[in-house]
Amino acid sequence: MKSRYADLVRLLLRHGRGDLLSGAQTDELASDEGELPDDAQERAEAFAGDLEAMGPTYIKMGQLLSTRFDLLPPAYTEALTRLQDTVEPFPFDQVREIVEEELGARIKDLFAFFDEEPLAAASLGQVHRATTRSGRDVVVKVQRPDVRETIRGDMDVLDTVTGLVDKHTSVGNSYGLNQLLHQFRRSLVDELDYRREARNLLRFIDLTSKHDRLLVPEPVLQLTSTRVLTMEHVDGRKVTDLGPLALLDLDARPIVEQLFHCYLRMILDDGVLHADPHPGNLLITDDGRLALLDLGMIATVPQRVQTHVTKLLLAINDGDGEEAAAVLADMGHALDDYDAAGFRDDVSHLVSEAVASGSDLEAGRLLVELSRLSGVHGLRPPAEMAMIGKALLNLDQTTSHLDPDFSPSEAIRDNVSDIFASSLKTSPGGLLSAAIEAKEFTAHLPKRANRILDALARGELRLQVDAIDEQRLHLVLQRVANRLTLGLIIAATIIGAAMMMRVETDVTILGFPAIAMVFFTASVLAAVALGVHIVLTDRKVARTHPSSRGD
Repeated sequence: MKSRYADLVRLLLRHGRGDLLSGAQTDELASDEGELPDDAQERAEAFAGDLEAMGPTYIKMGQLLSTRFDLLPPAYTEALTRLQDTVEPFPFDQVREIVEEELGARIKDLFAFFDEEPLAAASLGQVHRATTRSGRDVVVKVQRPDVRETIRGDMDVLDTVTGLVDKHTSVGNSYGLNQLLHQFRRSLVDELDYRREARNLLRFIDLTSKHDRLLVPEPVLQLTSTRVLTMEHVDGRKVTDLGPLALLDLDARPIVEQLFHCYLRMILDDGVLHADPHPGNLLITDDGRLALLDLGMIATVPQRVQTHVTKLLLAINDGDGEEAAAVLADMGHALDDYDAAGFRDDVSHLVSEAVASGSDLEAGRLLVELSRLSGVHGLRPPAEMAMIGKALLNLDQTTSHLDPDFSPSEAIRDNVSDIFASSLKTSPGGLLSAAIEAKEFTAHLPKRANRILDALARGELRLQVDAIDEQRLHLVLQRVANRLTLGLIIAATIIGAAMMMRVETDVTILGFPAIAMVFFTASVLAAVALGVHIVLTDRKVARTHPSSRGD
């Protein structure tokens, strides 16, 4: 545990400077080719390399941070996007032990063939080719033996550190690092449960069922557990491995059209987001279909975010920058330094420039830039917004590689009616709930209306507004007035007693006029009694109304 703290401290000391959490502060004079000031790119690459060396938790955290364009500068998000999740494989003896323990039988009884050499090895697990007893060609993903304990320890360290940062630094207060960590923990826990990934595969098979050019490998549920996932093997080549000659033999237009349409529908209609659809997770099969792989990181897009993103895409499509800024402001969380006017002007300029580019407009890149602008102006967008932007950006890269003539903006325009319809849809459950509410309203309306009219006729209708507790306010004002009055009387008595000290009299106490000493003593005792009363009363009020302690 101490070494984990030491590693994290070294990381923070090396990279915990202002340039890391600078929001999306971009240099407006930098060239479009990606020119960066000073050594920003070198520092970003070093940060990504350090995360990679620290193990699976930090690799996954880096991949998640690559979507937070509102938090990190472009050089860092770009470097983290290229973060490689490849490590040395673990021995086959451990693979055998895990598979047999999870599936409850010997490997040779479960599989007719099981390749001891892995196809790939990542930070969370590794993949092996195999053949089932029925002759089905599959791949088996096996989780690393010690990865859960490693992640649990790393999470405990990060939770402690981010809690201290949030409590004692302005950076933590602005960005809510502990809250971001909790979101990351949930996504990582989901990815560690291979049964969830199997369910994701089944769900995507259903979501892509109407698209004949898209393929999702089918899981073998009988050979799947929390730490072992068996799924159909798909032969093909990565999209990134296809050269110009291979693309000439591929009918790419139907593939990219179906891919773009399917993902728009999933995000804006079904509320499902494949968080990492980068070209390396997409294969072109021998029969000309596109296979979607690695569905461990699936996010849910809330209905509210679906509606806002739909409105945002419609506003962009119409070139309405002010409406786009209003939608972003409504869906985001404004920080103390939020600059509404500057944000609106910059968004309007960005949208107008994007629309002027015509068919070259890339929806994903535009959403990424809007997320960056939000961070610059003190507006924290929801996490799903950045993930949607990153997903669409990856789709833009895939479609531009497969079909350079494909226009994402035209695809959005062609599907705008479907997108708009998705924002107006109501589920059967929602319709039933609305019907129940309408029934209850209709049933109680006559009775409630009669009561209101009877009270109005008798002159007994009263309206009570709870925005301000008038009774308590009156009591507080009365208490303050009483204390001020007593304080003034005591002060006047003390002044009068002091003046009477100079009056000559035959009756004295300790050599001073008796009448002056009596009034002086009485005023002092009254002041002490008032002070004790104030302390005791305020303590009683604080116990009765805890929320008023800071008043």
